[in-house]
Amino acid sequence: MRRGKILVVDDEESIRKVLKEILEDEGFEVEVADTGEEALTLVERRFFDLVLLDIWLPGIDGIEVLKKIMAGESPPYVAMISGHGNIQTAVEATKLGAYGFIEKPLSMEKIILTAKNAVREKRLADENRLLRGTQEEVKLIGESTALQKVRKLIEEVAPTDGAVLITGENGTGKELVARLIHIKSKRRARNFVPLNCAAIPDELIESELFGYTKGAFTNAFKNKRGKLQMADGGTLFLDEIGDMSLKTQAKILRVIEEQKFEQLGSTESVEIDTRIITATNKELQKEIQEGRFREDLFYRVNVIPINIRPLRERKEDIIPIAKYYLEIFGKKYGKLSLKFSPAASRVMLQYPWYGNVRELKNAIERVVILKKDDCIEPSDLNLIYRKEEESIFERYQKLQDAKEAFEKKFIERKLRENNWQIKKTSEAIGIERSYLHRKIKQYGIGKENGNDKG
Repeated sequence: MRRGKILVVDDEESIRKVLKEILEDEGFEVEVADTGEEALTLVERRFFDLVLLDIWLPGIDGIEVLKKIMAGESPPYVAMISGHGNIQTAVEATKLGAYGFIEKPLSMEKIILTAKNAVREKRLADENRLLRGTQEEVKLIGESTALQKVRKLIEEVAPTDGAVLITGENGTGKELVARLIHIKSKRRARNFVPLNCAAIPDELIESELFGYTKGAFTNAFKNKRGKLQMADGGTLFLDEIGDMSLKTQAKILRVIEEQKFEQLGSTESVEIDTRIITATNKELQKEIQEGRFREDLFYRVNVIPINIRPLRERKEDIIPIAKYYLEIFGKKYGKLSLKFSPAASRVMLQYPWYGNVRELKNAIERVVILKKDDCIEPSDLNLIYRKEEESIFERYQKLQDAKEAFEKKFIERKLRENNWQIKKTSEAIGIERSYLHRKIKQYGIGKENGNDKG
């Protein structure tokens, strides 16, 4: 991974050239701009650790540029450069958030020292911000053999830039594993940027990934950085990559191979240094056979596979996870004395948890919110699927009735998993769209199917 990225902003070509050459010799990646307007465009579209900014510029001056940069989200450090500096200007720049103030004629030694210190401090600040925001949530709870194997893989994979494909059912914690890989990597001071490919329509996913320039299409009123640029120097997590269109798959393949791309509306290549981690709940080999996933992309993203077993296959993790969330939500809602009864623990161990850790987490939050006394009993957990399973033999006397009841529940669940999209659901369960429409009508499956997007 590169040492740091710096933007030099000065209207004198000789200064831009000298600073670029010297800083590149020190291992930095350097871009240049000769106006404040160009600098703001670059900062908006790309990631920088440090901006070396001349105060006197044609058009908007350096102080105004500084104000606009510091108003952005997670701005770079900015060191001001001036041949006409005075105490008042230096004080104003410092109050606005400038990292430092360098006077001309420039000392190359001071420039290099400033660059090294700024990049190091920026990364430490970003890393501390990341750890403050995530250390409570980013934990793998449990000691099952399956989970220990996942932990071991995370430790081995994190320090590298190897492509990781995380597989597992919905709710097993694929994004959690991706975040842990990022936090334990050398990229941890940079952004971790998640993108759920299944949640974004095909016509929008490319603008989300690659960003766009002003005027690229109707309502594109300003430049926008895409997820790839936001993750520059860090990690991009593509969740549910099996739902990505073949067209977008081809573009992602090129990004992985070349580490560059073009924004929508631009012919200029943007170079990045982004690690891409992917995840899916689908069998990608089957998707390849059926023509829905590129085989060459599969081999690119599947360098290091990590599979997360469903919670029902690692029952020894259920109670530790439940106790962990009981403590978390107990603190959140001021109910620290809550405990599970032995009967409640037995029921949780018997329950299949088809929604995996996500379902267990939601169940614990619900019981913490609603519970009035301190002892959590089985009835408090309100485990709907378990109740249905226990009463199935009493409710249905004929096989056909039981089959139809299961079919209705199965279709409802698959529709929810696929955001009520008929086409995607029919493909996922292997039936024709027309047949799925008939089943929805036959069983009177909720009005939610009115959200059908085809």
